[in-house]
Formats: sequence, C-alpha cells, structure tokens
Amino acid sequence: MKKIFSIADFKKASKEERWKMLLRLFGYGAAVFAILVIGIFAYFAKDLPNAGGISKRVVTESTKIYDRTCNQLFYYIHGEEKRTQIKFEDMPESVRYATIVLEDQSFYSHPGFDVRGLASAVLSNVVKVGGGRGGSTITQQFVKNSILTDERSLSRKVKELILAIEIELKFSKNEILAMYLNEIPYGSNAYGIEAAAQTFFGKHASELTLDEATLLASLPQAPSYYSPYGSHTDALRGRQMHAIDLMEKLGYINKEQADAARNTDVLAKIKASSENISAPHFVMYVKEYLEQKYGKQTLE
Repeated sequence: MKKIFSIADFKKASKEERWKMLLRLFGYGAAVFAILVIGIFAYFAKDLPNAGGISKRVVTESTKIYDRTCNQLFYYIHGEEKRTQIKFEDMPESVRYATIVLEDQSFYSHPGFDVRGLASAVLSNVVKVGGGRGGSTITQQFVKNSILTDERSLSRKVKELILAIEIELKFSKNEILAMYLNEIPYGSNAYGIEAAAQTFFGKHASELTLDEATLLASLPQAPSYYSPYGSHTDALRGRQMHAIDLMEKLGYINKEQADAARNTDVLAKIKASSENISAPHFVMYVKEYLEQKYGKQTLE
C-alpha cells in the first residue's frame, strides 16, 4: 500500500508541498469517512421497508355507521386508533402552516433532515450532551410515528434518517405533509387531522377556523399533556398563542387574522368528551351484525 507521507517528509517539505500533503490527507480522510457512512447506511437499509411503497400501505381507519344518505354519521367503531384519511386539498392552509411553524419551519427547503438537529441527536446519543430532543423534521416524525418504533437509540435514528431521505426523494413535500397530517396522533385516540377535528370540534378538518387549527396543531408535541380535556389547558393556550405569533411573524396570516384568533375563546368550543350515540338501537344492531359477519378485529 502506498504511503501518503511520513512526518519526516512533512518536515522537509516546503510550505507549498505541506499544503498539498495536508489536502491529500484530507482527501483520503474524506474518502474513508464516505465509505464508512455508505457502509453504515447499507447495513441498516437492507432491513428497512421500501420507501416507494409507503403511500400504498394499508393504514388502519375507523369503521363508521351512517344513515342511508351517507350524510348523518351515527357512530365511530375503532380500536386503539380513531382515524379517517383525507386528501391534501381538504386540509386547510391554516392547519398546514400552523403545523409547519411549530414543528419544522424549514420543511419546504430541507432534504428530510436538519443538520443542526442531527448533530444534536448524535451528541445526545453518543456523548450524552444536550437534552436529546434531536430536532426531528416533519419527515422524520412521520417515519418515527408511522413506520418505525419510538425506541431511543442511535440505530433507530440512523434508520429514521435513511427512510426520511428516501421518502424525500420519492414524494413531493405536499405528499409528505399530507401523510404526516393523516397519521400523527392528536390525543384521545384521534390519529390524523380529520379525526382530531371531529373529536374536539365536531366538524370536518376542511371546516376548521384559524383558532381551531392552531389549537389542534399544538397537540402532537405532547398529546396527553396538552389535551383540552386535561389539567394543562393554560399551557395548551400558550402554545396556541405561540403558533399564532409565528404564523403572523412569518407572513402566513395578517395582523387582523392573528388578533381575531387570539381573542377567540377556542377552549369554549371544545366538544364534551362523553360519547353520545345517535340512534343507539340502530347503531348497536348494525355493530352486532358487522361483528358477527367480519369479526371484532376487522370491525375495529
């Protein structure tokens, strides 16, 4: 193997030759590092799902009982997750932008990961420096919540990074945001923005007002802690105000819209948490029939 140079050679060399030696050493080091990174990615990537098939996978949704017109929703039947998938066009801009300003302000410009967030995660997991949050992007959060487990380890972080990059290469930003908003947990068994809108406000996501959208966008960071039904509603309201402030500062809304949202008592609009069933006899008859025909697990 050819020697790069020795210490003796370096001492004898002129200033110009020393710079060339250092550049050569840097080049070899960069090549070794690149090979090491590619090797690590290849090792973890072999066991990961194909990113291209992620949008085609079957996502659990709730069974719903309607009247014959399909306009009156009588009852949700769900297991651990209450979820309804909707199209990106049915997600109002207020929901999209409130989510982006709180979770990932550089969403439309990064390649799936944030360099500073990645460095923070490495320092936290390897040398135990920092709080360990890691600054995950929306793409990484989607991977963590929908594809991988919530395990806190360096190997899972590497897998998350690989899938995030692959997803960014295969899908548009709007497609990624739609998948994220359809699957992120909002608390109270509500997964996805449509289920959250129905659970907390009794309306479709497309009908959400700015004050309602910013409140819901505040939940995913800590759904149990920020729950509108819990004891930390002041903290929830504070996070909602922060979302409104950021949206105004970044130009997503104007001052009049921001002031109107700030002055609305959005918590007074939250639905009661008790489960009321419309047409209970009809609903229980249909539920029993479906359970006998398809089984409890399929029904939920």
